[in-house]
Amino acid sequence: MLPFQFRINLDSELRRLVGECDVFVPEPVVRELERLARSDRTARAALQLAAKYGTQPSEWSGDAAVLDVAERLRAHVVTNDRALLAALRERGIPRITLRSKTHLVLEL
Repeated sequence: MLPFQFRINLDSELRRLVGECDVFVPEPVVRELERLARSDRTARAALQLAAKYGTQPSEWSGDAAVLDVAERLRAHVVTNDRALLAALRERGIPRITLRSKTHLVLEL
């Protein structure tokens, strides 16, 4: 939901940071967005954005699903969630985070 909360163009920021890349959303994250979208306009917008990307299955939910998919695909993760960022750092997974509410930065 970060691109809508802070008006960030996710596609152009990702191209700037890592070049052309495939973007995937863990299926459990899509399901969570579907649940939230019933009452949250930002979640509805995030769900529409997620629909343009591929999905990846995971038997886990929440942060565990993100970690699972990132490790399997050796992928970068876009998030500003502190707990998830700490878990990503522990596992050496590259992180893309919001800086100064205006742009994304890559942390390796």
